Amino acid sequence: MKKTDKIINAAKRGYKKIEDGVVGGYKKIETTVVDGFEKMSDTVVEKFLTREGETVDEAKKRMTDDIKKRK
Repeated sequence: MKKTDKIINAAKRGYKKIEDGVVGGYKKIETTVVDGFEKMSDTVVEKFLTREGETVDEAKKRMTDDIKKRK
């Protein structure tokens, strides 16, 4: 193996590690933001939009169905 091939392979491995770190970091941030939004959304639905005895999922489905009927 030539010396230049070794350098190229080392650079590729280095860039791959950087790529994995950046993508992994982005995925963690994305997951945290989405999970936080879902918790907040569920809380709003639970506190203000559910009817007596209705679950959050049932309320979301009911509201989605109501919107579809209006179209």
